[in-house]
Amino acid sequence: MRCLLQELTSLLLLGLALAQRQVTVQEGPLYRTEGSHITIWCKVSGYQGPSEQNFQWSIYLPSAPEREVQIISTMDPSFPYAIYTQRVRSGEIYVERVQGDAALLHIKELQDRDAGEYECHTPTTDERYFGSYSAKMKLMVIPDSLRVTSVPQTLNKVERDSLELKCEVSKSTAQHSHLSISWYRHKVGEPAVEVISLSRDFVLRAGSTYAQRQATGDVRLDKVGEATSKLTIYNLQPSDQGEFYCEAAEWIQDPDKSWYAMTRKRSEGTVVNIQATDKEFSVRLETEKRTYTVGEPVEFRCILEAQNVPERYFSISWAFNSSLIASLGPSAVPVLNSDFAQREALGQLKVAKESDNVFVLKIYRLRLEDSGKYNCRVTEREKTVTGDFIDKESKRPKNTPITVLPLKAGFAVTAISRTPGVTYNESFDLQCIIKPHYPSWVPVSVTWRFQPAGSTEFHDLVTFTRDGGVQWGDRYTGFRTRTAIEKAESSNNVRLSISRASDTEAGKYQCVAELWRKNYNSSWTRLADRTSNLLEIRVLRPVTKLQVSKSKRSITLVENRPIPLNCSVKSQTSPDSHFAVLWYVHKPSDADGKLILKTTHSSAFEYGTYAEEEGLRGRLQFERSSSGGLFSLTVQRAEISDSGSYYCHVEEWLLSPNHAWYKLAEEVSGRTEVTVKQPDNRLQVNQTQKNLTVLENQWVTLECTVTNRTSPASQLSVEWYVWKSGHPEKEAVVQLSRQGTLLYGELATLSDLKGRLHLESPSPGLYLLTIQNMMVQDSGAYDCRMEEWLLDPSNQWYKRAEDLSGLTTVTVKQPDPTLQVDTAISNLTVLEKEHFPLDCSILSRSSQESRFAVTWYNLRVKEGGGRTSRGMEEEEEREALMSVGPDAVFGPEAGRFEGRLRFQRLSSMLYRLTVLQAGAADAGNYSCRVEEWLPDPKGVWYRLTEEESGTVTIHVQDTGSSLQSIICSNDALFYFVFFYPFPIFGILIITILLVRFKSRNSSKNSEGKNGVPLLWIKEPHLNYSPTCLEPPVLSIHPGTID
Repeated sequence: MRCLLQELTSLLLLGLALAQRQVTVQEGPLYRTEGSHITIWCKVSGYQGPSEQNFQWSIYLPSAPEREVQIISTMDPSFPYAIYTQRVRSGEIYVERVQGDAALLHIKELQDRDAGEYECHTPTTDERYFGSYSAKMKLMVIPDSLRVTSVPQTLNKVERDSLELKCEVSKSTAQHSHLSISWYRHKVGEPAVEVISLSRDFVLRAGSTYAQRQATGDVRLDKVGEATSKLTIYNLQPSDQGEFYCEAAEWIQDPDKSWYAMTRKRSEGTVVNIQATDKEFSVRLETEKRTYTVGEPVEFRCILEAQNVPERYFSISWAFNSSLIASLGPSAVPVLNSDFAQREALGQLKVAKESDNVFVLKIYRLRLEDSGKYNCRVTEREKTVTGDFIDKESKRPKNTPITVLPLKAGFAVTAISRTPGVTYNESFDLQCIIKPHYPSWVPVSVTWRFQPAGSTEFHDLVTFTRDGGVQWGDRYTGFRTRTAIEKAESSNNVRLSISRASDTEAGKYQCVAELWRKNYNSSWTRLADRTSNLLEIRVLRPVTKLQVSKSKRSITLVENRPIPLNCSVKSQTSPDSHFAVLWYVHKPSDADGKLILKTTHSSAFEYGTYAEEEGLRGRLQFERSSSGGLFSLTVQRAEISDSGSYYCHVEEWLLSPNHAWYKLAEEVSGRTEVTVKQPDNRLQVNQTQKNLTVLENQWVTLECTVTNRTSPASQLSVEWYVWKSGHPEKEAVVQLSRQGTLLYGELATLSDLKGRLHLESPSPGLYLLTIQNMMVQDSGAYDCRMEEWLLDPSNQWYKRAEDLSGLTTVTVKQPDPTLQVDTAISNLTVLEKEHFPLDCSILSRSSQESRFAVTWYNLRVKEGGGRTSRGMEEEEEREALMSVGPDAVFGPEAGRFEGRLRFQRLSSMLYRLTVLQAGAADAGNYSCRVEEWLPDPKGVWYRLTEEESGTVTIHVQDTGSSLQSIICSNDALFYFVFFYPFPIFGILIITILLVRFKSRNSSKNSEGKNGVPLLWIKEPHLNYSPTCLEPPVLSIHPGTID
């Protein structure tokens, strides 16, 4: 409890320096056993109002941790809930005030349901709420598992025998705890005496009565099992007789590192009787000194040394100058003679039995006539069967003389002080020294008198009365709370100690001593008085020791990072000093620094004009270290405009003893140069150069890869450009903004490129631009420009960096022509009026989407159609018979062939032109020219290439005159040819016509299925001449059918 009071006192003094209310409760969790008595302390500091604060205790049970259950209050008797009302009224639960602002909660008999989280609350007495008003701790109630057992028995021993006793101590506590074991000996009518103990720290220690015997090995404590200890006493003495028992305590370490005995238990006792072997005894008389002063006390001790004293009978008699003054029989009832009996009745004398072997004669106030010789006589008596006593041996020690001297009345008084000059809040002592040094029992009264600075009158401050009391003067009540008066034990010197000195205590002091004598009728007589010298005390303000760190430093940081500013107080005048800290910033454009923030000595915040103008209020964070000497100001989310020179201005404030704050000193710190810059540009885009060659209508994907960036939180925008041959500058294609908006460049907007662009970002930092259906005009050198945007502290985005990628050169070309036309040269001889085919066979093509334009030509000799002899060439002319475009549109027929041409597309790779009714003029060389057409990505057809086929030489045989001469030269043949075959030819012609008709229908169906539009063919014209014996001619003319 004494340590607790010291701790609470120190905490109380510390709390006075705090600027806000702070409630502190004993640290938990605490483990206590059921049925034990528990105390939990709680204190409050930094409060305003009366010094006596109120306390309210509540508990939060584990079954309902959010529900408050009220237990007890120092201000409201109706505060407890029903479950605690009876226990509070019965005094089982109560609050003990240690000081006005500190209290102890007592629970006499702890129950299992008392486990939970305890809250100590102090109702406010402050002008405003500021600080904490409650604190919590946890209490765990555990079962009492301590068991202490010993076999009860009665042992009869003989002096110098040995004694062995066993005690079993066990526990089953789940928490880590220690055990202590102690053995005691108890005699009826006397307090128990400790024999030996094993502390919780495993330290073996004997009691004062048995310490010497334990040192010689006659007393031992051994552990003989897991839970059994054995007490052994060798060489038993008659004084060892009594009841022996063991006591165990279970200790647990609290969170504050102190040890607490949760429970204590003792075993049943063993009664040990010891029979003495020797009846001899001796007597000696003791006193403190031989010379005394009148009024001083004296004590004589008559000590009997014998064995087995409690079982023997002794009587004592006291003598003064050989005259009997008192006697004590075996019953220990004193009998005094008339003179000493009167003094005993007035309380000036006492004759008593202190123990079985110690007898005391005490005179409280000696007189001059008490000088002389004192002695005691001890007589052993034996009790007879009738109950009477008979005297046996008697012994007495030598006489003890004392001398009583009269009290001297002449004395001197001196006032001294080692600290005539003190500062605020310091303490000073005033000593009133009385010479000669009278014993403490001499009645002397000492009065301290005080003359305040600037006054001419003395007033009584405090008196140490003759009977040892303290009486305060009513003029200076303020002294009482800060003043202590103490009288020395060995003399009548009186010390006056004044703490927390102020202007009020400055002035002159002197002390007045009075010597008194107490008469027999209890009246008092003043023998003498003396007044000391004047002692002047000066109270000054303390000399400042304030030192603020002057070190300079430079900070360069990236915007959006915090600016840490420190203000370090290297030394201070007092541990109770409070500081007001003013933070300034100086910029090159300003003449003086501008105030950012001020924290007063009472921890109030005031924002400066700079903080208001620059909008810094939401970005300032002020901290004070727990040690109190380091102040930190952090400017969050630094901006470029925050660059400048920062410093602090520190004011030291102290609390005067009259509880008024005053500024003692001020000092300016060194400067911190702060430079806020934008983040370093670390944006990097892949610079790899690429070359791509693709065909028309293929897709191209362009990559733009970010290999590094300034910040993971940055936003990126990407824009693609293209350089085209013949253009002096690159053109914007498409842009993806940082917000994800897609913006097309002028090139894409004015062309169909916009619809062929596809932009995606499959992963962070990777952007893919796909151009669909590439065209030749899309060829060029592409690159991307990457912009990185950062968020400034004002939540505004700005462009921090940009970088260009490597060029990707894209070449778009048309497919390589692979057109091949049959170039074989052939000869064909046909009869006049017959038809002959001109085939145009395509052996290969460049694409499956190709279309063909086919033109047939006739090459013949310009002059009269002369024949060409081997090795000689004549000039030929080229005449187009007919053409079919890639869009299946026919061109005009050559004039002399008009109506005699029939076009057929036998397959996608085979075209046929048939010339009907061949004449002599049709003889010549024929060929075809094939043009291959492909669609571009826009769907516009263009000519890719062309090829010329081999020539077909047509010979037309004139059959008209030869046949007529043959037939006409022979009459039989004439009739055979013109008359007999006629019916046969008629039947034959009809058959041919039928076959041709069916063949024509079949040909129409076949051509339509092979992809040749039916719109290309006109109805055929049949020419039949029965006289000319020529086969009918089928002519197909290009055109369309309505």
